[in-house]
Amino acid sequence: MCSNYINKNYRHALFMFRSPQRRRVRGRKLHKVTAAPTKMIASSFRDCQAWRSEGLELSSSSNEACKLYDAILTQYVKWRNDETLGGFEGCISALHAADPNFVMGHVISTGLELVATTSSTRLDERLAGAVRRTVELAGCQDISPRERLHVRAMELFSHGNFPKACDVWEDILVDHPTDMLALKFAHDAYFYMGAQVQMRDSVARVLPHWKPHTPLSSYLKGLYSFGLMETRFYDQAEKVAMEGLTLTPDDAWSVHTVAHVCEMKAEIDKGLTFMEGREKDWQVSDVLASHNYWHWALYFIEKEQYEAALQIYDSEVGLRCKASGSMLDTVDACSLLYRLEMEGVCAKDRWRELHQVTKAHTDDHVILFNDLHFLMASLGANESGASQRLVEGLKELAKEPGDNQQHQLAGPVGVPICQAMLEYNQGNYSQTVELLYPLRYRIVDIGGSDAQRDLFNQLLIHATMKSQNKHHQKLGRCLLVERDAARPNSALTDRLMQRALALHV
Repeated sequence: MCSNYINKNYRHALFMFRSPQRRRVRGRKLHKVTAAPTKMIASSFRDCQAWRSEGLELSSSSNEACKLYDAILTQYVKWRNDETLGGFEGCISALHAADPNFVMGHVISTGLELVATTSSTRLDERLAGAVRRTVELAGCQDISPRERLHVRAMELFSHGNFPKACDVWEDILVDHPTDMLALKFAHDAYFYMGAQVQMRDSVARVLPHWKPHTPLSSYLKGLYSFGLMETRFYDQAEKVAMEGLTLTPDDAWSVHTVAHVCEMKAEIDKGLTFMEGREKDWQVSDVLASHNYWHWALYFIEKEQYEAALQIYDSEVGLRCKASGSMLDTVDACSLLYRLEMEGVCAKDRWRELHQVTKAHTDDHVILFNDLHFLMASLGANESGASQRLVEGLKELAKEPGDNQQHQLAGPVGVPICQAMLEYNQGNYSQTVELLYPLRYRIVDIGGSDAQRDLFNQLLIHATMKSQNKHHQKLGRCLLVERDAARPNSALTDRLMQRALALHV
């Protein structure tokens, strides 16, 4: 029997996509919004017939529900809580009110919460129940094969089986290449797996099917450019991203690609000028804004302007992390402080504040990338109990990972990196090198971007420099030469090389 029951008190904890709390960030007041204006929805988005005419029929008779689905999808693509629409939360509440049994409405709302990686279905019964409800609704309705595949992919992702979920989304795209939800969910899952080539090619395969008049088509430039950048096609990536910005100046993901290109090519002054010149365009994309500020701060660290980097942390990254609770904002805050500490900057009080955000997620173990950053926070705050609990929990899950791809990686990759960080924190630099060096070509598996994972390359180099082992010291100089070849003209590399030579004459 199909249940019509929808819990009126059910809250969609879309922390990655939540409407901003009332808080001032660089003087801009962010208002929490709750309800979607019906007139705006009615005039701007696709109804049942519009979806049907594009070959993407939705199994709902409610035009309002179909338009709200489009409004949610549009905000997802734009990385933005649109206050004029009620933000993600307002639109999702209105969608479920318009059609409580709309299967794709549940797919998008529950799917967004899953890809936010803020909650674990293993621990969060409410989220696990939302997945079950979606599967139940699909099982008792006459929905299309495409919609049924969406339900299957969401269910696989909820169990941590990211590769098979991506296979299903790609199956959808073979027959429905303009299904933006399948494309974006696959893009995010590939990102979590560090599947750089797949992330690029998934978009490349569908590009010819998108026309300029297709809704959201300009945003494919940002998606494709990011895949190009992660596979080292830097010049082409920048070109495609700038094409996207010509079409849509406030496309924060295209801005993000250019920020990455400047980082990877060590074109720091160019990056600073670019980010500052377009700040008014991309800061409205509140879901991604903190991450773009993070890139801005990295440029300052590269230039040894630590106070400027700390100012961005205090006025943007740290504040946004505490306001949103999103995992993207949180890992960026952890990463920024950890990099500054490796550069010799003390961030003790900031670590204690940040640990107040991360400690609630110690047992989540949704993705390894998050776990490693939570560990940075507990180590920085000297919370040894939380650090030990996180690592021990990961070890337990690694024993019987089942189909969970992240837990399968925990044993060979995740736990050793955690142990290397623990050793480094305790001053055991030789052991850090012994743990981290054999994994240097597997670190990509933890997900994230090359720029984000570079933190672990820097950690290894710092460990070699501080190790008393002469072989490790030589290895460190070799790694710096390698780094210089890949990223010429990097001031940070030059600093580390000078430091290594001074330490080991």
